[in-house]
Amino acid sequence: MIKSVKTFPFVLVFLALLALVVFFGAARAKEPLADTTSSQSVLKIQEVTSASGLKAWLVEDHTVPVIALQFGFKDAGSKLDPPEKQGLTQMASNTLDEGAGELDSQAFQGELQNLSISLSFNSGRDDFSGDLKTLSRNKARAFELLKLALTQPRFDAEPVERMRIANLSRVKSSMTQPEWIASRIQNDKIFEGHSYALNSGGTLTTLKNITPDDLRGFMKRLGKNNLVVGVAGDITAEELKAVLDDVFGSLPEAPVTESKPFTLSHPGKTFLHVQDIPQTVIEMSQGGISRNDPDYQTAQVMNFVLGSSGFGSRLTEEVREKRGLTYGIYTYFMDYEDAQILHVSTSTATANVKAVLDIVNEEWTKMLSTDISPKELEDARNYLIGSLPLSLTSTDKIADLLYSLQADDLPITYLDERQKKIESTTVADVRRVAERLLKPENFTVILVGQKAEITGAVPVEALANVD
Repeated sequence: MIKSVKTFPFVLVFLALLALVVFFGAARAKEPLADTTSSQSVLKIQEVTSASGLKAWLVEDHTVPVIALQFGFKDAGSKLDPPEKQGLTQMASNTLDEGAGELDSQAFQGELQNLSISLSFNSGRDDFSGDLKTLSRNKARAFELLKLALTQPRFDAEPVERMRIANLSRVKSSMTQPEWIASRIQNDKIFEGHSYALNSGGTLTTLKNITPDDLRGFMKRLGKNNLVVGVAGDITAEELKAVLDDVFGSLPEAPVTESKPFTLSHPGKTFLHVQDIPQTVIEMSQGGISRNDPDYQTAQVMNFVLGSSGFGSRLTEEVREKRGLTYGIYTYFMDYEDAQILHVSTSTATANVKAVLDIVNEEWTKMLSTDISPKELEDARNYLIGSLPLSLTSTDKIADLLYSLQADDLPITYLDERQKKIESTTVADVRRVAERLLKPENFTVILVGQKAEITGAVPVEALANVD
């Protein structure tokens, strides 16, 4: 579901501070988050089925006159873009709200603005999604405009060209950013042999190749058979049933694409792209874990201790606090349809690159060979349970959560099961999962910066899928 360019060091510092806020607030978060039932104590989720069989998950909240609808289409993302049309899905996400039916771009955008309707579309590697937020009094027109965008998009020449220029400018700007370059090389290397390696945002050449007819062809990916919908706010189940059929009922059947599980390429290799910059960007990747894996929550506990918590994590303690080698270091899981990844991201002075890499490998080995402490386990539990309210503070956040749970094929009782799983996780469980997942010998390492004395580093001169 997916990805944005990382920024150092400010994002890492912010995430670390946010983690501390959530952790220390977790013990106080005792009030129920929503109405409860015997089967769902965290959030009352209804599964709604329309007359034609379309399904959605709904959380009703009539205290504020706002409706948020998050929707998407599985296996309709950029991994289906042809190599010569890289950026097609991105361009579709930019132009779908630039005119539909009899409304040109200016008229369509004008209605959205005048009625305070928020409508946007998002390109992911696996899925294509969108979100709609409206005041209850404007819901009828909001749903009409969404239906028009999905069923009668115009793709007029002027907005298509305008968005092409904007995307070309974005690519050119990104090429000056070391973090983006590192991510681009990382995708090219670890996904070599898979379409994930292509540039989802498009290249300077392929963006120029995309036509309005290509965008119309893209629409065939969006069908009622791969539709996922999450809704929250001031709407009843009966009202939602009618909306589902009216807005999405006329969509075609989309072609079915099968998942192709992929093992990351170039394990154990290091790649270096030389740039004359003061800090070397470091990206490290190894295989990860799927969100619907039974060990996923235990893996999250492990990852919190290892590096995802920022301040207080083992990597931050060793690399930043004790040695002052970085502003921040962070670990996180990425779960794609065809591949799962565990990332390490940081930056450091070129002279310190080898030391940072050695510390990461040492902490990986320590985690899989020794037990975490009872305090580390308790801290991780408190944070992971206490962080959930951050996903439930507004109707659009709740709708997004409902969408993501369905997109990942998780059960409607997942939130309760998640909490129970975290609460029951033991030190031994974390050790077992660490032994299963952590493979320091499989790290694919990407370095962008001045030439570092790293044995066996493979030079990368030209960037693939950029020009």
